[in-house]
Amino acid sequence: MTVTRSKPTLMCTLDGPLKPMVQARLGELAHVRFLDDVPAVDRREALAQAQVLLCLRPQLEMGDDWPPAPQWQFVQFMSAGVDHIDLSKFPSACLMASNAGGFSEPMAEHILAMALALSKKLLYNHHRMQQGVFDQLGDTGTLRGKTAAILGFGGIGRATAELLRHFDMRIQAINSTGRSDYPADFTGTLDDLESVMRAADLLVVCLPLTPRTDGLIGARELAWLKPDACLINVARGEIIDQKALYEFLVAHPTASAGIDAWWVEPFRHGEFRMDHPFLDLPNVLGSPHNSPRAPGGGQISAARACDNIARYLRGERLHGLIDPAKTNMA
Repeated sequence: MTVTRSKPTLMCTLDGPLKPMVQARLGELAHVRFLDDVPAVDRREALAQAQVLLCLRPQLEMGDDWPPAPQWQFVQFMSAGVDHIDLSKFPSACLMASNAGGFSEPMAEHILAMALALSKKLLYNHHRMQQGVFDQLGDTGTLRGKTAAILGFGGIGRATAELLRHFDMRIQAINSTGRSDYPADFTGTLDDLESVMRAADLLVVCLPLTPRTDGLIGARELAWLKPDACLINVARGEIIDQKALYEFLVAHPTASAGIDAWWVEPFRHGEFRMDHPFLDLPNVLGSPHNSPRAPGGGQISAARACDNIARYLRGERLHGLIDPAKTNMA
């Protein structure tokens, strides 16, 4: 007699245009259900009985339907950063993974755009021309032959390094192990932060926010930078001390900063707020934490999350596994 093994149930709390793709990629491996298709009275039980969960903002998406004793064995988050999620609410025995590298390519392009714009003083000269100053003979800058220090050498960091290599930039990288398959000129850990920051002409921050990286860069660390260094943060504002960064940029007008990740943002905090007027500084270029946004980017990142779920269902090596003890910030 042939025994048919039943498929595990995957509950997806996402809605909208991603649903057909999730079904197409995972329908052969799991019984895929979507929370918004489940009658409201049945949602808590349906969530509790699922073995796999795919979600973005689970506390908001499930709300009062959060089950008291879910059977989740694997949870895949859609976002690369999970500092906004209370990981303590999940079963201690379940595996959890972030979508690390899910938005690598658009974020790397955003970093390069900021680096070039700041190096070439595009916004600075645009504002001066608005004031009637036409400085045709003034020097701008270049990335060629300089050193990029990349803090966080996962998917985003490596994709950024790939673009910067086209400018013959030297790559110094920081990750959790001090090792990487990508051929950087130097790869170290946070223990090497000082030497890497001192070497940097361009400092790119794409680390996850964890208890270890919260407040990582303050006045002491910023003093390690060259007076004309460019700092770009696409990670989380809390990694860099806000007051220290503002004072550094005021005191070093030849330095510059591209800020995509802010300290208080609508997605995580319900509002956008600065304690210091960064956007009034001529050496700052800001963007509304939209570096991951690009046409088709949501589909690509969702496909990568689904691919990781498929690896779990096939018993293959997983990407982006989370250690809640080292990660939880919520």
